[in-house]
Amino acid sequence: MCGIVAYLGHREACPIILKGLHRLEYRGYDSAGVALLNGDLSVYKKKGKVADLEAFLTDKDTHATVGMGHTRWATHGEPNDVNAHPHYSTSERIAIIHNGIIENYAALKTHLQKQGHVFHSDTDTEVFVNLIEDIQTNNACSLEEAVRLALHEVVGAYAIVVLSKDAPDQLIAARKGSPLVIGIGEGEFFVASDATPIIEYTNEVVYVNDYELAVIRDGQLAIRSREDVVQTPYIQRLELELDSIEKGGYEHFMLKEIFEQPRSILDSMRGRLELGGSHLNMAGFRAYEQKFVNAQRIIIVACGTSWHAGLVAEYLIEDLARIPVEVEYASEFRYRNPVISERDIVIAISQSGETADTLAALELAKSKGATIFGICNVVGSSIARATDAGAYTHAGPEIGVASTKAFTAQVTVLTLLAMCMGQRRGTLSDTKLRELVTELHNIPTKVEKALKLDAEIQLIAETFKDVPNFLYLGRGYNFPVALEGALKLKEISYIHAEGYPAAEMKHGPIALIDESMPVVVIATKDSSYEKVVSNIQEVKARKGRIIAVVTEGDTTIPAMAEFVIEVPATSEVLMPLVSVIPLQLLSYHIAVLRGCNVDQPRNLAKSVTVE
Repeated sequence: MCGIVAYLGHREACPIILKGLHRLEYRGYDSAGVALLNGDLSVYKKKGKVADLEAFLTDKDTHATVGMGHTRWATHGEPNDVNAHPHYSTSERIAIIHNGIIENYAALKTHLQKQGHVFHSDTDTEVFVNLIEDIQTNNACSLEEAVRLALHEVVGAYAIVVLSKDAPDQLIAARKGSPLVIGIGEGEFFVASDATPIIEYTNEVVYVNDYELAVIRDGQLAIRSREDVVQTPYIQRLELELDSIEKGGYEHFMLKEIFEQPRSILDSMRGRLELGGSHLNMAGFRAYEQKFVNAQRIIIVACGTSWHAGLVAEYLIEDLARIPVEVEYASEFRYRNPVISERDIVIAISQSGETADTLAALELAKSKGATIFGICNVVGSSIARATDAGAYTHAGPEIGVASTKAFTAQVTVLTLLAMCMGQRRGTLSDTKLRELVTELHNIPTKVEKALKLDAEIQLIAETFKDVPNFLYLGRGYNFPVALEGALKLKEISYIHAEGYPAAEMKHGPIALIDESMPVVVIATKDSSYEKVVSNIQEVKARKGRIIAVVTEGDTTIPAMAEFVIEVPATSEVLMPLVSVIPLQLLSYHIAVLRGCNVDQPRNLAKSVTVE
């Protein structure tokens, strides 16, 4: 949650910060603000989008070569001008921006109020900056030392940047549990929540680790641990293109990312399988091959769309590798004292690699001796660094808050992983493996064909844009797709939608079906096809309005359904990669027709870095 960007160098800071905030707005868009060091420490902030902040700054003196900005997703305190970041200390000599949650802020606030500190907001962040000021005053120490000591007193997650009127050429940053990256240019430095605001200026970055404090001063970057031990910055080269974070002519990032899926799926497979053969090459799997072969159980932890990808993986791994799989909500897994052994493998899935609940779940599993395998999209992310092994999805940046290409990239990598397991365990024959390899190579083309249904799906969206409820049904491999389709619709159109196993419909949801209820049924040709046909008959008997996703050439279901969307045929185990496409497009078009903010849906943020 929340977007952080800061600059110290020789250019005008404010334009760089505002451009960076626009690129980070998918992380939060309740309010935004900047702090600029220009002889004084000036803070300007505004409720609403970054554009509202820009308008507010029109008549302000924003000349400065040092500054920082923040775009907020509210945790403590409602979105308004006062609760927006940056926050001043009581003396207004120090300012802070913060991503995360300080869990012990109430006790700290009570103590600081007794010391004479005055609070204007409802945020935990204002407590943080006053704690730093209190420590500096009482210990007569440098700002750097005051920040370091404050880090010992706060409990929770944070990524912070601190500026002081008394140190006009200094910028201090620190992190624990929330991402932070520093870009290194020619005589200038950039700090951000992720690399998107940095790539325009430099491709050399340092990822700040948990419990590290970074100080930029006199053209130098120095990093120390919270225990004051000097750390050597590890400079990495970004493999990110500027055009990948622009809309590229599309109306919304979400639509762009839906249409990028033929390429992102291909990129997720690239170098990992060989057409016409049975050779699979996953370095992360290879390093822990024997662990996978001997695993007694695989536990998948994830949240949201990644959890749905994990459900697909449950079918894949049990089907192809014959290893029992449990799929857990990361947010629940860590709190129920789960039974974990050294023979378990835990797969953590996260697009950003920063999801707080998933990180906490994998740390718990690691403490119990399990092997941790991570699947994420962002190179250098916290999950990538915390796991024993893993695989990047290589989907490219995903800016739209509602995940689309992340889902299909995760499913692609999980399919390859299941195939590797099945091959090594002897549960997947060479013949079947070669068939799957061939079909996987054909998937990008089939997804491209499914995307040509866009205009047809837009017409369906026009019919249903004003309904209050949707029901999504699927069986087998398509059940997680039903869940994902319902989630997409909820996220961006604000229509209530539920995904259900088709066979469970008669155990409750069937009571909801009448002539005004649209029911999306994923009914492709697979081992459950005849059962799904029966479920459609049950819906039709109750006058439900059926939207069926079927395999090309189906002649049975079109006679029953009001609307039919035909997708290319593929192997049953790979169908989620194809059948999800029309559901993404349907949710997108309904949201657009309803006038919703597709890329920045209300109350949501892209990377959930707080609990």
